[in-house]
Amino acid sequence: MAAGPQRAGLAAIAVRAAAAAQVFVDDPAHPVLSPDDAHHLGRVLRLRAGEEVIVSDGAGHWARTRWTGDGGAGSGGGALGAAGGVGGALAALADAPGPGGDGSVQFEEAPLPKLTVAFAPTKGERPEWVVQKLTELGIDRVVPLVSERSVVRWSGTRGQGAVERLRRVAREAAGQCRRVWLPEIAEVMRFEALVGLGAPGDVVLAQLSGDRLRESQLVVAVGPEGGWSADELASGLPTVGFGLSVLRAETAAVTAAALMVSLRTGTVAQMAPTAPVGESS
Repeated sequence: MAAGPQRAGLAAIAVRAAAAAQVFVDDPAHPVLSPDDAHHLGRVLRLRAGEEVIVSDGAGHWARTRWTGDGGAGSGGGALGAAGGVGGALAALADAPGPGGDGSVQFEEAPLPKLTVAFAPTKGERPEWVVQKLTELGIDRVVPLVSERSVVRWSGTRGQGAVERLRRVAREAAGQCRRVWLPEIAEVMRFEALVGLGAPGDVVLAQLSGDRLRESQLVVAVGPEGGWSADELASGLPTVGFGLSVLRAETAAVTAAALMVSLRTGTVAQMAPTAPVGESS
């Protein structure tokens, strides 16, 4: 990332992190709180009048507002006037330092390249935990996966309900970590369709004996607790490993996400190939 855009991005996330909360709305220029969000801000977080709230459409647009707490008309200049919900309202911010301090709607480009983690859901609430952490880390697309050894097999109405639940988790996590691009939570996918998630070489399987993850590998699939079947390992998809420990499925998914995002942002660098013993550079 170039120094200029990186500094701008850091300034923007610093402003959003300093706010009391972030919510998602249809139009940041004219934000209307849902009853659930109004209740959360006013009754759960117990915001005081004047505290800052970030509003975003989940597609890169965001703005800074202040909580009025009265549910009625608030003062504010510009296009972003008062916006009410049940039990609370937002008004435009004005004359504050930093990006968006004048109440104007800001825009942040989506991070590139787009990163995907596919994972086979496990029992209980662990799939929700995985989606929460993948969202916090910055993964752009999450794909629930059904593989040969999957114990949890979402399908039909039950599967749709599970995916909708994961989307709600992702939305909440994105607000908490101040993302302005909501991750895509895809429909349940079978293993055979994995190859269609990227170009040749993009899609890899997490496997204990796998190679080191490369920056060009943009889709990592994590299998169920029983691992990939022999047929799946023979599918022709490359494998990548995350050390010398046997990881739980959810740990492997989060590890993959942390490495992928760190390679994309330059937080960690791709290791150069080492020369064979006896060769000089």
